[in-house]
Amino acid sequence: MDERLHALAKTLGEEARRREVMIATAESCTGGWTAEALTAVAGSSKWFERGFITYSNLSKQEMLGVSSETLKQFGAVSEQTAIEMAQGALHHSHAHVSLSVTGIAGPGGGTLDKPVGTVCMAWAAVGQAIRSQTAHFTGNREEIRRQSVITVLNGMIELLTGW
Repeated sequence: MDERLHALAKTLGEEARRREVMIATAESCTGGWTAEALTAVAGSSKWFERGFITYSNLSKQEMLGVSSETLKQFGAVSEQTAIEMAQGALHHSHAHVSLSVTGIAGPGGGTLDKPVGTVCMAWAAVGQAIRSQTAHFTGNREEIRRQSVITVLNGMIELLTGW
């Protein structure tokens, strides 16, 4: 396992355990890489509740309750979809906090409005406003996915340390 990802996952686990919260993930372009990084940490069953890999639009709708209207109006790669994915992960789990990531890792699939490397993320916590952001990463498919995992883990650490 990548040392940086492992260190971030371990830090996140320590924060979750300290606050006695469970985490859920909802991933599209990262294909479960975030959940894999978290569950690679020994003892993660104490703070990792579940992960959703929702690569297709239909899976986002069925597993997380993402609205077909949101997908139609804003697309799968949008902060609106990332927000609904994070909300859905909370609603369809026993977690207290969740994160989501959806994007275009390439090498194809990009558009002028949403080029390869566009990744939307969101972080949700029970009883708090949802945070979201869009990032524009560079590199090949693996590098874009790795940067996405790092960013979403850092965002969850920030959420928990501010909670």
